[in-house]
Amino acid sequence: MKFSKHLKLGLSALALSVSLHSVAAEDPIKVGILHSLSGTMAISESALKDTMLMLIEQQNAAGGVLGRQLEAVVVDPASDWPLFAEKARELLAKEKVDVIFGNWTSVSRKSVLPVVEELNGLLFYPVQYEGEESSENVFYTGAAPNQQAIPAVDYLKNDLGVERWVLAGTDYVYPRTTNKILETYLKDQGVADADIMINYTPFGHSNWQAIVAEIKKFGSAGKKTAVVSTINGDANVPFYRELGNQGLAASDIPVVAFSVGEQELAGIDTAPLVGHLAAWNYFMSVDNDANYDFIDAWVKFKGDDKAVTNDPMEAHYIGFNMYIEAVKKAGTTEVDAVKDAIIGVTVPNLTGGFAAMMPNHHITKPVLIGEIQDNGQFSVVWETSSTVAGDAWSDFLPGSRDLISDWRAPLKCGNFNVVTGKCGGGTAEVASK
Repeated sequence: MKFSKHLKLGLSALALSVSLHSVAAEDPIKVGILHSLSGTMAISESALKDTMLMLIEQQNAAGGVLGRQLEAVVVDPASDWPLFAEKARELLAKEKVDVIFGNWTSVSRKSVLPVVEELNGLLFYPVQYEGEESSENVFYTGAAPNQQAIPAVDYLKNDLGVERWVLAGTDYVYPRTTNKILETYLKDQGVADADIMINYTPFGHSNWQAIVAEIKKFGSAGKKTAVVSTINGDANVPFYRELGNQGLAASDIPVVAFSVGEQELAGIDTAPLVGHLAAWNYFMSVDNDANYDFIDAWVKFKGDDKAVTNDPMEAHYIGFNMYIEAVKKAGTTEVDAVKDAIIGVTVPNLTGGFAAMMPNHHITKPVLIGEIQDNGQFSVVWETSSTVAGDAWSDFLPGSRDLISDWRAPLKCGNFNVVTGKCGGGTAEVASK
C-alpha cells in the first residue's frame, strides 16, 4: 500500500511535469521589435518594423521553429533616445522577449546597449554604423566603416578623381566617429587639412541654404570635390532640395550618402538627386531571383505595388534567418546557447551570395555603390568582387588598430589588444570612449 501510494504520487508528479513541459514547449518565441514609428526617424524605421512582421508571419506559416510559433512584441521608442532604453527594458524584463530586432541611430543603440548587457538580452542591429564597439549581446548585421565608408571614399578618389572632401553629418555619435575615421584615412592618403571640410547639423535640420552655399564655395577651388554624407533621417529631403536650388548637380559636386536608400526616396521628387550616389550592401535593383522573391513578398505584405525595399531591410532578413538557424542549432532559445551557436552560421543574402556571422558578431557583406535614378531606384556603378568581413575596431584609429573582437571560448573578449595580450575590460565602457 505504502509503495503503491508513493508510486501513484510519483506518477502524478511525473505527469504534471510532462504536462508543464508540454505547455512550455508550446509557448511562443517572443520577438521584440524596437523601431521608431513616430518622430524624425520614422521615415526610415517604420519599414523595418513591417519587415520583421512579414518575416515572422512567413516563419510561422512554415511551422515556426522548434515546434513553436513566433509572436511579435512591437513598441515605439518614438525617435527619443532615452526612451529606447526604457522600451528595451520593458521588452526584456516585462514582456520577457527572447530576442530584440531594432534601433537605427547609433545614439539609440548606445542607449540600449547597457540594458541588453545587464539583462542578458539579444539585440540584432540592422543599420550601418561607426564601429568601435563589440558586445557579446549585440549582433551587428549592418555595415561597419570598412564595409561602406572606406570603400565609398576609395571609389570617389580612384574612380571619380575627388581631391576635396566635405564630410557632412547629423550631430551624433555615428557621423562624428565615422568622420573621424575618414579624416584620418584621407590624411594618411596625403589629403591636406585645407582640402577637408567637416560640418554637423542637428536631427531634423531644415534650413540648408547657408551650408550648401559654403559647400559650393568650398568646391570652387579648382579641385574635384565630393560630399560624403552621414546625414540621417528626414533632414535629407531639404538638403538635396537645396543642392538643386543652388544649381549643384551631381556632375559638379557628387554626394555619396550612407543613410539614403529607397525608403527615403519614396514619395519625394528625385529630380535634384539624380546622379548622386549611395553606398550600401544591397539595392532593390539587384538582379537576383532571391531578391525578386523578397520584393514580391514585400509588395504583397504591404498591399502596395509601389512598396520599396532597402539595405537595412535586407540586414533584418539576414539577421532574422541567422537567429532562426542558431535556435535550431542550439535546440533552444536560451540566450547563452544561441550566442554560442550563431557564430559561423551562414545564410543567403539577397544579392546572390551568403552572409556569415563572424566571431566579432559582425557579418560578411558585399559593398555596392549605386547612382540615384529618376524613378527613385539605384543603378549599381561599382561593387566589391567578394564579400567583406566587418571590422569591429578600425584599422585607421590609433586606439583601435591593435584591438580585435572574438566572442568564442576561450577568448570571449570584445576588445583584445594583440600587442599587450590583454582584454580591455567592460565592452560598454570601452565602446563609449
